[in-house]
Formats: sequence, C-alpha cells, structure tokens
Amino acid sequence: MKLSQGMSWPYLLKDWEFALQLGRGFVVTSAGAVVGTALWWPYGDTHASAGMVIVSKAVQGRGYGARLMDALLAAARPRIVTLNSTAEGLALYARRGFASIGMLHQHHGVPGQGRDMPPVGNVRAMVPSDFEAIVGLDHEATGWMRREMLNRLIEVGCGYVLLRDGIPRGYAISRLFGRGHVIGPVIAESPTDARALIEAALAPLGSVFVRIDTSASSQLGDWLGNIGLQKVSDATTMVLGTQMPWTGPARTFAVANQSFG
Repeated sequence: MKLSQGMSWPYLLKDWEFALQLGRGFVVTSAGAVVGTALWWPYGDTHASAGMVIVSKAVQGRGYGARLMDALLAAARPRIVTLNSTAEGLALYARRGFASIGMLHQHHGVPGQGRDMPPVGNVRAMVPSDFEAIVGLDHEATGWMRREMLNRLIEVGCGYVLLRDGIPRGYAISRLFGRGHVIGPVIAESPTDARALIEAALAPLGSVFVRIDTSASSQLGDWLGNIGLQKVSDATTMVLGTQMPWTGPARTFAVANQSFG
C-alpha cells in the first residue's frame, strides 16, 4: 500500500486485500524492504489481466520492473495477457511484445445535477438468478471467462441489470474503492443502455466521490463530464497475444478497475 501511495494511487489496504484474494503476484525486495510489485489475474486457461505494477521511485532505473514483468509473464503465459499502462510503462511492455489496442479514460468526482435520463428498458437490482446471464454477457463483451471475479465483485458490491423482453442484456456493479465508489464493470449493448445502468448505480449513492474508467470509444465521456465526473487521466490498453474478437452485441463501457479490466 505504501508503494501505491507513493504513486498517488488511491488503493486502500482493503483494496489490496481484495486484489490479492483473486490474483497472484510477485514482489521484489532491496535491503529487506519491498520496493516493487506486479500482480495478475487468471481468467481460465486462456486469458489474464495484469496490473498494480509498481516500482518505488527511489530504485527506478535498476531493472526491477523488468524482473517483475518477466516473472509475471513466465507464470501467466501462454495466456493472452491484457493490461492498462501509464505513459511511463509503455516501453517496458512494448519490449515484451505488448501491442496497444485502445485508450482508457479515468473519470472521477462527485456527481451533480443534470442527470435527467428517461427510462430505458427495465433496470433493476441484480438477483442471484441473474448470475449465469451476467457471466454470459461478460464473456460476450470481453472474451474472458471470469466467473470467480464476477462472483466476488457482486458479493462486495451492488449490482444492476438491464432487462429487455425479460432477459438481462446489460449489467453494472458499484462497490467501495479508494476514495469512494467505483462503478464497473458496465456491460451493455449501447451507450444509452450503459447510461441507464450507470444512473441506476448512482441513484442510491448520493453526493459521494465516484470513479468510472471508460474506453475512449465508449461515447460516454462528454456525458460523464456533464454530470460532474471529469476526465483526469488516460491509460493505454495493451495486449500480449491475439486479442479475442468482440462478438457482441454486448460490449464493455466501463472496467472494474484498470488492473482487473
């Protein structure tokens, strides 16, 4: 946690604990102190996400980041590995064969007024019987099978589904994270559906700090800014291996966080 604080990342101890419950990782030490971390999360035998790659500023430039990534990839491969990189990490990942496939925009703030959305479809709170449909929608949008991850996100958060003809066609999960709440994943068939799901997730929160990480192509950026969630940073989405094609119509409008994807 001290390493992430040194990077001005918002992770609390409980956020690290949650990540470690589901993931695997490595640390590198110097003089008995942890000076670097790298974590990854397996999604079956074919896919994984990587993140929380941190090297203390005091020891950067000594090859610790390379050692961490090499250890991570040795453990995760031959899975297809996806990550979201800061500008500083691009060269490290590119040297290991990662290719850029998109941009992720972090929006955060305290939502204000101007959120008058007409009802779209039928958004309601998630119930246990929705779980298999949610897993299917997630696979449709990402190509990943992350049943365990979704189960834990739902356990600690509040979930919402958008029904069409009585069938779940989108979902969103809101949970405590960092300075407040994060809303994600948001999986939907259109920006309008994604906004309806986000509205449902925002409604019970009131005036609290909220973070949403959305792709540059989501068509949500202007709307998020208008309701008080300003764009504050970018990350480059990268993949090592052949990216699974999006089968649709459901697609990802917001990620659980930049590490989990």
